[in-house]
Amino acid sequence: MKYSIIFIIRFFFFSFFLMLSLCCAKMESGGKGWVYGWLFFTVCALSLFADEVTGQIRYSIPEEMAVGSIVGNIASDLGLEPKRLISGKARVFTAESSEYIGLDKENGHLVIKNKIDREELCGEISACSVSFNVILDNPMELFRVTVDIQDINDNSPVFPKSKIEKKISELAVPGARFPLESAVDADVGVNTLQKYTLHPTDHFKMNVQSGAGGSKHVEMILHSPLDREKEKHHNLILTAFDGGKPQRSATVQINIVVLDVNDNAPVFSQSSYKASVVENAAKGTVVTTVSATDADESSDGVQYYFEHATSAVKALFSIDPDSGEVRVIGDIDYEKHKQFTFKVKAKDHGDLTDSSEIIIDVIDVNDNTPKISIMSFSSFVSEDSAPGTVIAMLNVQDLDSGDNSKISCSIDVNSPFKIVSSITNHYNLVTDSELDREQTAEYNITITAVDGGNPALSSKEILRLKISDVNDHAPQFEQESYNAFIAENNPPSTTILSVKAEDMDWGQNAKISYFLIDGDLNGSPLSSYISINSESGVIYAVKSFDYEQLKSFKMQVKAQDGGSPPLSNNVTLNIFIQDQNDNAPQVLYPVQTGGSVVAEIVPRSADVGYLVTKVVAVDVDSGQNSWLSYKLQKATDRALFEVGLQNGEIRTVRQVTDKDAVKQKLTVVVEDNGQPSRSAVVSINVAVADNFPEMLSEFTDFTHEKEYNNDLTFYLILALAVVSLLFIVSIIAIISVKIYRWRQNKLFYKSGANLPVIPYYPPVYADGTLQHVYNYEMCGTTDSRMSDVKFVRPYSQNTLVSQSHLGTVQREQKIQENDDINSEQKPPNPDWRFPPNQRPGPSGAGAHPDGAGPGAGVIAGTGPWPNPPTEAEQLQALMAAANASEATATLGPRYNPQYGPDYRQNVYIPGSTATLTANPQQQVLQQALPPPQALPPTEAPKAAQTPASKKKPTKKDKK
Repeated sequence: MKYSIIFIIRFFFFSFFLMLSLCCAKMESGGKGWVYGWLFFTVCALSLFADEVTGQIRYSIPEEMAVGSIVGNIASDLGLEPKRLISGKARVFTAESSEYIGLDKENGHLVIKNKIDREELCGEISACSVSFNVILDNPMELFRVTVDIQDINDNSPVFPKSKIEKKISELAVPGARFPLESAVDADVGVNTLQKYTLHPTDHFKMNVQSGAGGSKHVEMILHSPLDREKEKHHNLILTAFDGGKPQRSATVQINIVVLDVNDNAPVFSQSSYKASVVENAAKGTVVTTVSATDADESSDGVQYYFEHATSAVKALFSIDPDSGEVRVIGDIDYEKHKQFTFKVKAKDHGDLTDSSEIIIDVIDVNDNTPKISIMSFSSFVSEDSAPGTVIAMLNVQDLDSGDNSKISCSIDVNSPFKIVSSITNHYNLVTDSELDREQTAEYNITITAVDGGNPALSSKEILRLKISDVNDHAPQFEQESYNAFIAENNPPSTTILSVKAEDMDWGQNAKISYFLIDGDLNGSPLSSYISINSESGVIYAVKSFDYEQLKSFKMQVKAQDGGSPPLSNNVTLNIFIQDQNDNAPQVLYPVQTGGSVVAEIVPRSADVGYLVTKVVAVDVDSGQNSWLSYKLQKATDRALFEVGLQNGEIRTVRQVTDKDAVKQKLTVVVEDNGQPSRSAVVSINVAVADNFPEMLSEFTDFTHEKEYNNDLTFYLILALAVVSLLFIVSIIAIISVKIYRWRQNKLFYKSGANLPVIPYYPPVYADGTLQHVYNYEMCGTTDSRMSDVKFVRPYSQNTLVSQSHLGTVQREQKIQENDDINSEQKPPNPDWRFPPNQRPGPSGAGAHPDGAGPGAGVIAGTGPWPNPPTEAEQLQALMAAANASEATATLGPRYNPQYGPDYRQNVYIPGSTATLTANPQQQVLQQALPPPQALPPTEAPKAAQTPASKKKPTKKDKK
């Protein structure tokens, strides 16, 4: 489309210029007007259509342009948008190693990349140009660009020598020619050497001859005789001029020495010698032989020299001065020099000379292999590429000439690609058929270039091409359909089966996801029964199945790849529910009723095998799970009836007799064949009677036994076991607590005579002294920390203390409980011991008036303890032992350690108005006292204080 628009625009201008040319022809009178019009039309038409016809763009620039200079705007010249150069990754490709022209993709300009020297690039060739290709990708396009390098006059003529010496005989006749070394100008065209001038011209004049290659040879011609006697030396100036602007020149001084005698100059046998040499010829090879003759007698003295030879000629060839043989002394390369032209000079002893030209043609040898250059290559190509898609652009060059440079390119025969020639020495690698990545994912394409030489030379280039995947294959399941079996009553999330599909594509196109195709099953969505893992294809059961409700169903699973657009495939799944023995048999007959008695009548005249009844049962399971068998579990008389194992018929086994009971109860078990089996029980009442009234009279008092549920029985047994276990644990706990407390008590008391006595100091006596006469009431419980002690004020013989002075001491339960446990008591005096027969013992036990519980009692009397001491008695012993050491002098012999303390002097009996004492005088006074008030459990009586109790012991008493 783009090139079509350009063509239309150019055609429009073509028509415009044609009309303009005709107008010009009419305006000009005569035939010249038509000629000018036709020339104008031709130039315009060629300028419009030249690049369309040749497929090239041509620019012309002078040499020596500065780096970065603009050559031209290729984007506008090709009709391309600047964005196309960037998106197409435009680049310059040249087969030569040096790259002179670069591309500015942003502006579309061709710029000078390296400075161009036309003389270095093309040498003596006048038409000098640089050709390269501009390549675009996506799609691939190639444009041929040629830049002509115009010569500028940047080189002056140069003579090989700055001074020329000539020896000329005085006998030289007018007209004698004397060749001179020509000047050399590296420029071409008008900028090269154009003319010579010679000064002075008294005896000599200059003659310029043009050679075969356009070169100019200068010689002097003698036009007036020389006279050695008049002038021996002549000095001339030879000047060479080029045609450039500004004009450049070079000069050389010619010194002529006039000689005497020698009258004949050497003469070459040929004015020009032509020869040929093969490139890469061996050194020393004779190319040609030149010869010259001299009319003088000493003609054997002619010698040969190179004249006007360039440095390249002197480096490759040599001439024998005596024989005139031209030999090879260097490596001749046809690709560098195709022809050599130089002059040789013959000189005799009289310095008379003659010159001749030698032209040597170099014969090409097939010594260069074709060179394959990859101009553009896409290492990936889509497998859906159409035939003819360009994969790579190649440039193949062979430096040889003729048939040796004719190249043919080829690739492997069994390949979906081919080589197509676009323009000279340019080839395109294109697809020849459809590609299939799944069949071949990668190609190693070998490109072979062969020249036409003999023997032919070739080169190879291997391209590694990968086929990019296209989503052209749908997923394929391993099976056409799947059958899955799952047992009923399955737990949710049970794995049913796994489906798998494979996709021949690659990468994302081969990534498969699995989905359930929407559908209904029994009025519910299929997703409420089945789910699938979208990545692994594992199918799970969403809920539990029931074979009795659903035996099988079909569903479809879709496998979809990750391509764009995605491709998919479906597969059918047949899911079968397997029956489990989850239903017990159901008895249809006889019907079990709870409100009335149904009995089967068997006449007493029934024979063996008499059909009493038939048990009919069904099982909703299937297969072996529904096979039923009948067994007689219980019977009043097992010898009378039997049950058919398969049919459930109840028949008599023997003859019915009068001794058989009228009331017969049978229990039949119906059991299926499942694993584990399930069963049902049916009870049948059978009446052995000949008539209905007889049966009715026997069954009026028939009691219906309660049918207990087996589960209820199990729960009752379990409850009984739990209660028993708790009872045993409680007993063990109580015993453990008792043992623990007993072990704690052993810390205070030792068995036998080693009972520890821990002193107890009442709060009002810091030194531990007790009153001489001390009455108290103690209520003890099984827990010694809950005991209460009531102290009664002591009495003197003549004083009666009123009850208002009584005090109570109470120990707080919670604080004292922690203090009793945590406080550490001092160990008793080891010298204070009591014999076992003098330990205080209880005088009796009775109910505490306060209801203090066991352990309460009245302490009186002395003597051995028939039973282990209670906690109250232990406390009394501790209190008495604490005061015994301090009250020995006051209390008398009763507190002697030999006998132990006497607790019988003053004892208060709970529930009585009297207090027992050893003093007969105090007994009367004590009886008048009212009984002590019962204290609440949280309070304990405080001990009454008297002046006597406050008296401190003397030092003597303490000692």
